[in-house]
Amino acid sequence: MRAAAARSARAAGFARDRRRAQRRDRGSASIEFLGFLPVLILVALAAVQLGLAAYTVQQAGTAARAAARTASLDEVKTSPAAAGLAAMSGWLADGTDVGVTPCGDGQTRATATVDIPSVIPGVSFGNAKRSATMPCDDG
Repeated sequence: MRAAAARSARAAGFARDRRRAQRRDRGSASIEFLGFLPVLILVALAAVQLGLAAYTVQQAGTAARAAARTASLDEVKTSPAAAGLAAMSGWLADGTDVGVTPCGDGQTRATATVDIPSVIPGVSFGNAKRSATMPCDDG
């Protein structure tokens, strides 16, 4: 009988210790998540910045092609630089420079340079620069 009482007392002690440990651990997952949250935010910002840079490069190519296409026409109704800017997203066009060389040797070349926007204030990621060459109309 004494051995059974000792076992039940020991089991009760273990259960009590387990409950105390669980109470001490309460909220630890929240603290661990808060510690890991800055890393998650940094990874998310890096992914957004990478997508933004890729989109900016694509828009620079679009502007260069539109400007070169317009400059290659015989009857130009708008300036090639304006056509390049009009082909882009409006919010990127503000930081864009479009340069066009006139038709010579049967072709024209346009270059668009676009500032890459940053999701991190104060950090510059440089420019995206794309060029396009189009044959000139013989007309």
